Amino acid sequence: MSTEDKVVLDIGGVVQMTTLSQSTIYALAKRGEFPKQVRIGPNRVVWRRAEVVAWLEQKMAEAA
Repeated sequence: MSTEDKVVLDIGGVVQMTTLSQSTIYALAKRGEFPKQVRIGPNRVVWRRAEVVAWLEQKMAEAA
């Protein structure tokens, strides 16, 4: 696993990167249309940055 694969984002970082709202991100993830979050503590979840970037690149390619 490369260092890039280990970078994670909290919900604020995902919102900033995608420009989607928190509720939209959670709804898409629940439907399997967005990368799933990873629980790293009892009250803490994060997303793998590489997965979010790949999702964004896919969406941009589909829109082109």
